[in-house]
Amino acid sequence: MKSVALAIDERSPRGIATGIARMITTGDLAPGDRLPTVRDLAVDLGVSPATVSHAWQTLASAGLIISRGRSGSFVRSTPREWLPRRYRDLGAAQEARLDLSLGTPDPELLPTLGPALSRVSARADTASYQQLPDIPELHDLMRSTWPSPVESITVTNGALDAIDRVLATIARFGDRVVVENPTFPPFMDLLEQYGLEPVPVGVDEEGMIPRELAAALGAGPTMVVLQPRAHNPTGASMTRDRAHELATLLHRSRAADRAIVLEDDHSGAISSSPDVTIATWLPERVRHVTSFSKSHGPDLRIGALGGPRALVDRVVARRLLGPGWTSRMMQAMLYELLTDSQSAAQVAAAGERYAQRQRELAAAVQAAGGFLRPGDGVNAWLRVDDERSAIVQLAAAGIRVAPGAPFQLGEPGGYVRVTVGLVRDDVAAVGAALAAAARA
Repeated sequence: MKSVALAIDERSPRGIATGIARMITTGDLAPGDRLPTVRDLAVDLGVSPATVSHAWQTLASAGLIISRGRSGSFVRSTPREWLPRRYRDLGAAQEARLDLSLGTPDPELLPTLGPALSRVSARADTASYQQLPDIPELHDLMRSTWPSPVESITVTNGALDAIDRVLATIARFGDRVVVENPTFPPFMDLLEQYGLEPVPVGVDEEGMIPRELAAALGAGPTMVVLQPRAHNPTGASMTRDRAHELATLLHRSRAADRAIVLEDDHSGAISSSPDVTIATWLPERVRHVTSFSKSHGPDLRIGALGGPRALVDRVVARRLLGPGWTSRMMQAMLYELLTDSQSAAQVAAAGERYAQRQRELAAAVQAAGGFLRPGDGVNAWLRVDDERSAIVQLAAAGIRVAPGAPFQLGEPGGYVRVTVGLVRDDVAAVGAALAAAARA
């Protein structure tokens, strides 16, 4: 193992933390390696033990090291083995003054559940195995608000459950699947689980880049997976013109003339962009997924899948052999939330608030000499000179962000994902910290 002291150029707490973070990135320090004691490293560097201790605290806040009391401090091993690989790569939760790594909605902006709960208890049927999987009133409401005419809809346990069901139903081992790059890490975990080959396509502020999709279609993929709104991690939303352009490419492609499009509209009602779908032009080839987790609460675990009846029926039949159906009581609660005027107003206000936070933080970063493109939904994608150094510097300021590497295919560029939707106050200070970290 390379000497830790020799790898440290700057002998401030931040410089020490940055030097060790780079050793972890390059592999000079491996998971499980024991670090020098605070006292020994302080002697080697000619600094006070307090200086090294502050650096250790920063590294621990960034999720890079862990203290085991008298046994010493160690490079953190891969945490929580029960998580899929790229979930683990996002890092274990650590205490931070402001955690912007989660990609979750602001709990304060979710609609109040009490009134809906009181109404549901008087009408929910929880005693039958034989009823339809979806309660009719929720099914009809979803059909009336779907972004394009659709043959069939079914309720699922969130958006990722719907995507998993479609992959299990359609994909075959070795198939090629076009995905956005960057993209939501669990998509890549799912493709790996099913033995599918990802074909990356870049994303700009309007969605998938057409020329890159055209090249990817030449590889003969069987499926294209994309996020039409509030793309995670970049916050990009597909315009209607871009959707039409992508649909045209798919329609004209001979190598991918049967490729299915799987759309994940995970942010739904809190998105500030129009509800756009490629199904407007290619209805028979699109499977559209929507979710209510960001708008109404992640623990509701409700999403919906819409597409050709033959596919949806196969998904419903397969679910009956496993989870059976999404709790009808939870479906009834969601229906109450969707049809109650007060709840609807709360969700609409949340969407406006997220859009405002995106604009305000982007302006604050720019005022501090950096650049952050305001996105749609709760996330934004910050370009940084050095990902690990940026994470360490932000941790020193009490701010946690998600590393960019788990979101990327191929050689990762320097990015971090920022959950802008959780920035309630101190916007100028957060913006200045992000701008400084981008240059770290």
